[in-house]
Amino acid sequence: MTAADRTPARTAGRALARPAAWWPVVTGALFGGALAVAAWVGFSDTAQSSLVLTAAAFVYLGAAALGRRDAAWPLFGLTFVLIGVGFALPGFDPFWAMLGVVVVLAVYGLARGAARPAWGLPLQAAAMAVVVGVAVAVALLGQPWAGLLVGAGLLAHAAWDVHHLRTGRVVSASLAAFCCALDAVLGAAVVVLALAA
Repeated sequence: MTAADRTPARTAGRALARPAAWWPVVTGALFGGALAVAAWVGFSDTAQSSLVLTAAAFVYLGAAALGRRDAAWPLFGLTFVLIGVGFALPGFDPFWAMLGVVVVLAVYGLARGAARPAWGLPLQAAAMAVVVGVAVAVALLGQPWAGLLVGAGLLAHAAWDVHHLRTGRVVSASLAAFCCALDAVLGAAVVVLALAA
């Protein structure tokens, strides 16, 4: 790790050390908790929880393709809108919409030369491919396996968020902290609900 690689990590660590900077963690935990309650009362299901995992990978790949860490929050906003439209319009599938947009972003990123560094667009594209595989598996599996797979995917993405928070790469520190809390809370809840089903 070079000195340039360590600087964002130190900056992110110092930023989250301030009490006022904990808003992403608190907000992410509350958002994850609200989604967990929605799943518990039957308002959403495992397939809809898997959209959160897809959205997380979308945000990371999009930010890497654009080469802008600060693009993460607007990309998150876009996923929020697409998932909301999916709830409002039964014929609209946010998974395919996110996948279509992320392919366009990846092509744009490759055209602008974002194939390097390896931890940027290439690694994020590989992570997106894994998430797409999880989404396909969830569509084919019944409970409890689908729920366990989505929950494990969300918990693994929480670890992914911690890594990116520590390295200061790809997305902003606030987005990584928010996503980590959301993924951890929702992932644990999805696992518990799958085991209880």
